[in-house]
Amino acid sequence: MAYLIDLKTHTDRRGNLTVVENVLPFKIKRVFYIYGVDGSVRGGHRHHKTIQAVICIKGRCKIFNNDGTQTNIYSLRTPSQCLILEQKDWHKMFDFSKNAILMVLASENFDEGDYIFEKYED
Repeated sequence: MAYLIDLKTHTDRRGNLTVVENVLPFKIKRVFYIYGVDGSVRGGHRHHKTIQAVICIKGRCKIFNNDGTQTNIYSLRTPSQCLILEQKDWHKMFDFSKNAILMVLASENFDEGDYIFEKYED
């Protein structure tokens, strides 16, 4: 099941510095980010191998998750929070604010064969 991690953040008069270090359950092989979303729903899949760490580094968005036994909706509103999506987590991202930037850190390089688009049965 997907789960949230609070990332270590250092704050002083100059601003904030958030660190992603020694907290992910995988080594990062790929980084991508989603932005300029026009109201569309993104994602709509799960993976055979890939684990993802999802951080909304600007703005806000929601992520629906279904691991085959339970469903949740996560609201990402701060860059100090990280959502871990495991292989079994069928997910979709939606309700992006106009200025949202969603960064994804992935455990695997892109492989079209790693994607499972079929939803779990109700």
